[in-house]
Amino acid sequence: MKNIHCKVFGHDLRVSKNVTLHVKEYTCKNCGKQFTTSSNGNLVELTPKFKEINTVLEKIHNKRLLRQQKLYPELLVFRH
Repeated sequence: MKNIHCKVFGHDLRVSKNVTLHVKEYTCKNCGKQFTTSSNGNLVELTPKFKEINTVLEKIHNKRLLRQQKLYPELLVFRH
């Protein structure tokens, strides 16, 4: 029954995880299907391959933010 709603009206996506400032993971409120942002900015289904890519990307992004804060402590880096 939940899939029928998504097939008729489309998915009702909510952000479930912020990987970087531009890459996010989404979950459909109705059916629970997960999506992510691909390299060209389109939404694609979250497969194990994309989960692994997002995990590595998040680690790299967080390391870069920490390094930037250490080098320039006067700059405040806000994460949305």
